[in-house]
Amino acid sequence: MAKAKILLVEDDKIQAEVTKDYLEANGYEVICVRDGKSAIKMAKTQHVDLILLDLILPDINGNEVARWLKLNEDTKGIPIIILTVKSSTIEKVAGLEAGADDYLPKPYNEIELNARIYACLRTKALQDELIQKNSQLEGVLLKVETLAITDSLTELFNRRHFGNTIEKEFNRTIRYQSPTSCLMIDIDYFKKINDEYGHRAGDLVLKEIAKIIKSCIREIDTVARWGGEEFIVLLPETKQEDALQSAKRILEAISNHQFSGIPGKITVSIGLASVPEASIDTADKLIHTSDLALYEAKDKGRNRIEVAQESK
Repeated sequence: MAKAKILLVEDDKIQAEVTKDYLEANGYEVICVRDGKSAIKMAKTQHVDLILLDLILPDINGNEVARWLKLNEDTKGIPIIILTVKSSTIEKVAGLEAGADDYLPKPYNEIELNARIYACLRTKALQDELIQKNSQLEGVLLKVETLAITDSLTELFNRRHFGNTIEKEFNRTIRYQSPTSCLMIDIDYFKKINDEYGHRAGDLVLKEIAKIIKSCIREIDTVARWGGEEFIVLLPETKQEDALQSAKRILEAISNHQFSGIPGKITVSIGLASVPEASIDTADKLIHTSDLALYEAKDKGRNRIEVAQESK
């Protein structure tokens, strides 16, 4: 606290010098200005730990200076002690209402001034520590929340988060009668990859495919690891024919990709379902229908897309 920087706003040159000398003798760094406008400018442009503010200034009343500083985002945390010859209760209340943290009438005792400065700086230090701890706590909570909705291997959303997302999107789709599509994607012969090249190679394939899928869809789309070697994509505001183009991009990008440490091609099969469709009246049915289309793609030879047919 002895190293704190204090902004002294005092229009009386002699008083300013006396106060400045005393504060510097007590280890503070002191910046002096003589009017309200200079005080505001200095508080905005310099790192200031505390402001000693004279109430009567040649340009702006000290209460107005205090009020402006407390309303400004960059300066509102700086403690302000008002120094003035006006010591009536009304004047004190006005200063405190303007945002001052303390009020000391002139002529003041220097020991008392130092004690009040120390008290304000101690309170500010505690507030700063609390803000820092809150910020750290928010960071931890954000990290926990992120981990709770993220698949640790692929860094995509996990199944639970996707379930919540598609439920909300499906309700919005029903409400506004807008199109929504879902892709279920499965890696072809993934067990063979694990058996021949090991699970570490299999994990690398999962990571690379996750990146490829993300690169082939829009910001508003949601991709998640559904489980094992399955991925799922939600495409809001997307008709079946447009979703089919997205599926084709994914299929082609994966089949053309050279995977790390794996010779030859790796392919996927994709099932596509879209709403509005009479038989699909829940989010679970949309997922299930895309899953059925995926199995059909598997049955028909893999490395292909199958579109769920509308119910008759």
